[in-house]
Amino acid sequence: MSIPHVPEDAPFSAEQRQWLNSFLAKAFADMQAGAASAPAGPATPVTILVGSQTGTSESTAKKFAKQAKKRNLDPTIIDMADFENEKLSAIENLLIITSTYGDGEPPDSAADLHEWIGSDSAPKLENTKFSVLALGDREYPDFCQCGIEFDLRLEALGAERIYPRIDCDVDFDDEFAQWSDGVIDYFAPAAGAAIVDDGVDQEEDGWSKTNPFPAKLIVSRDLNAPESEKNTHHVEISLEGSGLEYQVGDALGVLPRNEDALVDEIIENLNFKPTEIVELPNGQEATLREALISSYDIRSINAAFIKDWAARGFHPYLRSLAEGGTKEQIDDFCWGRELIDLIIHFPADFSDAEEFLGALKKLQPRLYSISSSPKAHPGEVHLTVGKVVYSSHDRERGGVCSTYLCDRVDHDINIGVYMHSNNAFRPPADDKDLIMCGPGTGIAPFRAFLEERAANKASGRNWMFFGNPHEATDYLYKEEFESYLSEGTLTKMTTAWSRDQAQKVYVQDKMIEHAQELWDWFEGGASFAVCGDASRMAKDVDKALHTIAETAGGLSPEAAVEWVKALKKEKRYVRDVY
Repeated sequence: MSIPHVPEDAPFSAEQRQWLNSFLAKAFADMQAGAASAPAGPATPVTILVGSQTGTSESTAKKFAKQAKKRNLDPTIIDMADFENEKLSAIENLLIITSTYGDGEPPDSAADLHEWIGSDSAPKLENTKFSVLALGDREYPDFCQCGIEFDLRLEALGAERIYPRIDCDVDFDDEFAQWSDGVIDYFAPAAGAAIVDDGVDQEEDGWSKTNPFPAKLIVSRDLNAPESEKNTHHVEISLEGSGLEYQVGDALGVLPRNEDALVDEIIENLNFKPTEIVELPNGQEATLREALISSYDIRSINAAFIKDWAARGFHPYLRSLAEGGTKEQIDDFCWGRELIDLIIHFPADFSDAEEFLGALKKLQPRLYSISSSPKAHPGEVHLTVGKVVYSSHDRERGGVCSTYLCDRVDHDINIGVYMHSNNAFRPPADDKDLIMCGPGTGIAPFRAFLEERAANKASGRNWMFFGNPHEATDYLYKEEFESYLSEGTLTKMTTAWSRDQAQKVYVQDKMIEHAQELWDWFEGGASFAVCGDASRMAKDVDKALHTIAETAGGLSPEAAVEWVKALKKEKRYVRDVY
């Protein structure tokens, strides 16, 4: 078939004829491309099981599904918490997308399937084809452990791995593209087929972690008393003109900026010119100083980074550690140190600024649990930010994003933000009771939950467990919660001030103290939500739940385990832990 064109004797000028011929050629090319990529035969079904703690795995699965449909695949996304285990052997094409949290643990939604598939009850899967995308963070020791375990167990059960597992760090656009292309090409090979990257957190309006909305700061004020050892800020940010929307339980992604003084110290010690033009991770250009402030991680170091740095350097101790040190020794060296410590005390050789930047990772956004309801604060989003400051190796240090939001951002600076949905962490229906446990900054989403339930005039009761070191200095949002108590929105407020008496008291201790009343709430259908530290608090609270089931509910230890599992399965036990 020839390309259509306008005849020479048609009544058009040369310019008009040229434009029309170009238009017809493009239309013909688009038609041919569409015909070439048109589906041939029925779509191939693919089941995607998702294990997600904060919503990233879920959004990644949606992104994959969108791309897969363009290649005549029929993807079905299932939250592992909703999956019926006995149906696993009937799945022919299986994809696993899961995160890891805590000490190499599966996310809450994946816990039941993870335990079952690792048991003797799991069936043989000789008829199953599979691949795993594992999400994680290399800053944690058990990187991508949950995805690794799913991958190895599926293989052990006889399933056929159709594409190798890929383990993803926090910045995983390239890894996702590689895995997605490989998996889709296996099921639907097509020469020259192009997949468009829409971005994991891409919103319909275009604001995402790669294209954040430039928001204005409204308020940043300390919630602690001046004499407190803590510094927790209430931050209010305007969303005016963004079109961004959120639900209570979601998180706000914030793109921080590194501290100017630290960047200047790094450049000075490397003897580079701050005005030198360099390439940014997104392919654009900026001065070296601006690139280090806005786009590169100049703080984090880990075992992999140490080995790369030592190979470029000439410090004998660091080389011997990198080449022959144990993981524990390297981790111990990294603890409390940052890039500036290596530059000053363990220098490496870089030919120019571009080579130095090539050793660094991209500066990553931080996710903060949203502490406001859009119904109570239209056009705004609120955060509760614990400022991180500490001293190590004779140097004062601070959290990159927490110090940015608490100290270094003002009303004249735009804050790059985007929304991160977390459908796994929502309040129950308005007529259901809710128990909330959020010590410290874990109070953030529960302030939002209460605002939402107050706006909805929810009939369900609300019980809050909150803890911090001292009542006099660390009672965050005290006036608001007392107001909710007086008006009846908050039915009960139970506090744990860990340092106000000789023996430390935490929220889990208060839960056990109120075991019978809590059990009665659970028996009446109450939901339980937890937010805060994953490594200690969340585990201790979980243990307290099992204890309550045994002492107040009269269950055996085995039955208590099953009761807690059932709460999670029914989505009456949800966690936003980090």
